[in-house]
Amino acid sequence: MSAAPATIAETPAGLPTARQVRTHLRRARRRHHEHSLGDVLGDAYVVVLFVGMYGWFAVSASRDVLVSPTVGRADEGVRWWLAVAALLAGAGLAWRGLRALGPLLVTPATQSWVTSAPVDRRAWLAPRLGVLLAGAAAGTALLAVAVAVLGGVTDLGAVGWAAAAGAGWGAAALALSVVAQSSRSGRRWPTVVGAAPMAAAAVVATVVVIVGRLGEALPRPAALPTGALVAVGVPLAVLGTIRAVRSLPRVDRATLTTGAQFANAAATATILLDPSMLTSLVESRRWRRIGRVRSRRFRPGPAWWALLQADVRRLRRHPSALLIWAGLIGVQYAAALALPGLAGATQVVFAYVATDRLTGGLRAVSRSPGLRRALGGSDAALRGIHVAVPAVGAGLWWLLTLPSLPTLDAGPTWLAPTLAVGVVAAAWRAGTRPPINYGGATVNTPFGMIPVDLLRQGSRGPALLAVLVLVQLFLG
Repeated sequence: MSAAPATIAETPAGLPTARQVRTHLRRARRRHHEHSLGDVLGDAYVVVLFVGMYGWFAVSASRDVLVSPTVGRADEGVRWWLAVAALLAGAGLAWRGLRALGPLLVTPATQSWVTSAPVDRRAWLAPRLGVLLAGAAAGTALLAVAVAVLGGVTDLGAVGWAAAAGAGWGAAALALSVVAQSSRSGRRWPTVVGAAPMAAAAVVATVVVIVGRLGEALPRPAALPTGALVAVGVPLAVLGTIRAVRSLPRVDRATLTTGAQFANAAATATILLDPSMLTSLVESRRWRRIGRVRSRRFRPGPAWWALLQADVRRLRRHPSALLIWAGLIGVQYAAALALPGLAGATQVVFAYVATDRLTGGLRAVSRSPGLRRALGGSDAALRGIHVAVPAVGAGLWWLLTLPSLPTLDAGPTWLAPTLAVGVVAAAWRAGTRPPINYGGATVNTPFGMIPVDLLRQGSRGPALLAVLVLVQLFLG
């Protein structure tokens, strides 16, 4: 039996309810989609299969690496507390992601034709909230199970408690982020909720690193506190859901569409294998938040001196880049303490991430031919000027993290300076990447078509980083 035709003439008279609008749209979409329920279930089966298969492989491989004697045996208490710090930092980052995404969002068409109409907004958004709550609870439950298995937990009861704790806290975070989305701008509690786990993670990691460097052992709890986490997380999820449902009418159209832009950019960047689409949106939002700055004259000198001062001033107006650069120093010390056998490799990776945060000027110059023409001079000279700040930052970061290595004399004497220069080169290659050309070659494999040329263009910097890591592992 075919669906009834959806026409304007069939629109119910009077003010339609949210359910009537959804039914009307569902019937209209069926006329333009030929996917059956079996196709949808088949796609869902493939997604679940791949997530389960590759997820289990990742957990098993990570567990084998952690127990391998090649990475070094760190103190169990140190590893346990560093894992706590990592979970707290992950919770803070997840909250920031939820706030950037919405989490409730609508398409531009829905914004124009539904949310701008006198349709009950709570009734319209409630099904989306329910789906998001279920997805957040299921995702965080799976993540909690993975963390428990990674930590060596084999008892099914303990794994079940971990899943319940993850589901409770995931649902609570999602519900509270919806409440924050409906709050008026300028309220501080959403910022405090996101900053508190990050600050706690920094404090825990700092204490653990200091105690570990002093050679002292840290006590580890005899059992996982999953019961306490469930006792707090589940009631918090219930209260948060009640507050979220009550706040749905106050979610305005601006916040609904802001997250949609971020989601569309993330989806486009994933499909086209071009992360610059997402990073450009994030960067433009960051500069728009600043709004107004105080202009000051540069110190007199040649053109390169003025451009160098402008690049330094750019960092002063982007303090989060410096904060991440400095925070990665502590991350390197924590990683070296937890995985002493991989301290050299983690130093290379984190040095690249820290240097990449300082390449804002290099990326802006490299991706804008108009800006280069306006500044004058050759492209090579402009890029050379804007790589000075990342190079100095990489050198300083490398020197500050040298004491984190278990043995300073590991490997040949030329290895450390070569790796440091290689990190700058990798950041240079990533920052000067030209626009992606989608007309390159692809290879037909048993797993499907692989866009080899796209992967080559997108991995300019990471490919060199992988070579540096291999060199460090073999020669370090």
